Amino acid sequence: MLDFLRTRRMQGTRTSAFPELVPEFPERFRGRPVFDPAICGAAEQACPACRGGTDSGLLVKGADGRVRLDVGASLLAPEEALACPHGAVRHTSDHRMAARDRGGLVTETGDLPALEALGARMRGLFGRSLRLRSVAAGSCNGCEAELVALGNVVFDMARFGIQFVASPRHADGLVVTGAVSRNMRDALYRTYEAIPEPRLVIAVGACAASGGPFRGSPEVLGGVPDDLPVDLWIGGCPPHPLTVLDGLLRLLGRLEERGTATS
Repeated sequence: MLDFLRTRRMQGTRTSAFPELVPEFPERFRGRPVFDPAICGAAEQACPACRGGTDSGLLVKGADGRVRLDVGASLLAPEEALACPHGAVRHTSDHRMAARDRGGLVTETGDLPALEALGARMRGLFGRSLRLRSVAAGSCNGCEAELVALGNVVFDMARFGIQFVASPRHADGLVVTGAVSRNMRDALYRTYEAIPEPRLVIAVGACAASGGPFRGSPEVLGGVPDDLPVDLWIGGCPPHPLTVLDGLLRLLGRLEERGTATS
C-alpha cells in the first residue's frame, strides 16, 4: 500500500487541465480541415477536388455553383489535403468540430460558427448531470474507442457530471456512432424511443454525419436518419476525446460560446 501511494505521489496529476488550458497536440495531429476558396477558384478547371468531385464528399458544390467544405464528412486523412495539388485544403491543429445542426458543419472556409448552447430549461435539467446511452450503429469501432477513452484518468468525463449508462431507460440522451447499417436501424430507433423525454441526440463521427468511408454503400443509411432529431453533430474520423468533450460542454453551456479560428 505504501509503495502504491508513493508511486501515485511521484506520478502526480494525470488528468487533463481542459478546459482551463488549451490542449497541446503533437505535430502529427490532424484536426479540423479548412478550405481556401480563392485557391480553389483559381484552380477549379484543373482540380477535380475543387469541382466537388471527391469521393468522400468533403468538398461539395451548392446550387449557386460555389464550392464549400463539409467538416462533417472529413475523414481527417492526409489524402484530403493531397486531393487538391494547389493546396486549397489543409488540416489545422484545432480539435473543435461540433455544430448544433448538420448544415452548420458545411462552410465556405471550414471555420465554424459559435455553438449555441441548449435553452435555459434544458440546461437546468442536464447541465450538471447528463447520462448517455451509446449505440454503435454500424462502425469500425474507432469512435467507440475514443468514447471509452473519455472515461479514463486523462479525460475523466465524469468530473463534468457526464457518464455513459447501460440502459436507455436510465439515460438523458442518445449518442449515435456509425453509418447506421440497415441491420441496426430498428435497434437505433428502439433505443431512442426507450429514453424518457426530454432527451438529447448526439451524432459522433463522420460516419454518423455522412456515412464516412462507407458512404454510398447500399448496406448503410449514410448516417443518422433525417427523422431522428439531432441536437449536436460532432465531426471527426474518429473525433479526438477532447473534440467530443468540447462539443458536449458547449452544448451544456459549460464553455464560453466561441467560433473556431483558422490556425
